[in-house]
Amino acid sequence: MTTVLLARHGETPWNREGRIQGWAATGLTDRGREQARALGEWLSAAYDVDRVVASDLYRTRETAAYLRERARDLPEPTFDRGWRERGFGVYQGFLDEELFARHPDHDPATSVSSLDIDPEGGESVTAFCERVESAWADLRATVGAEETVLVVTHGGPLKALRSVLTDRDRAAALASGSPPNCAVTAVRLGETTELLEDGHTAWRDG
Repeated sequence: MTTVLLARHGETPWNREGRIQGWAATGLTDRGREQARALGEWLSAAYDVDRVVASDLYRTRETAAYLRERARDLPEPTFDRGWRERGFGVYQGFLDEELFARHPDHDPATSVSSLDIDPEGGESVTAFCERVESAWADLRATVGAEETVLVVTHGGPLKALRSVLTDRDRAAALASGSPPNCAVTAVRLGETTELLEDGHTAWRDG
């Protein structure tokens, strides 16, 4: 069977502060770097990864680099902007509550990923989801039989994929919480697509 592992990047300062990152060039905190190293060790023990694909944003590039410090023979990543976080344009850097205050009709108990806006310099919900779904389709079209591929991405794309991998509708999937930093979603591809793990953090037990 073919396996796709989708990992969220490590913690950033803006994660801690509750700021909307979008395409910002935020780096990892010390904790985020340790998360990536721990995930790398766990990947070495659990999988033989044949290929690594990552979002081209700084925090995913940095996560992939720290993974490779500890993961045995992990291939160098290729970078694909299709796996970027949703672009929030002029709202990048806002605290979540600041954005919700500007859009009082949005339920603040849900994620900003589901906010139905088309921000200047950013992406609408539809454009974002179509981009992620296209990146997923491209990956599926190129993955080899018995290959294990690691994708280093963001919380938003992982939520968008929940509607593809499960029976949850798009709005509900986007409104759900992001998986933890460096959590892994594992998918098996064959005659059917099987979601094995969603937001798995077994590396924390090491």
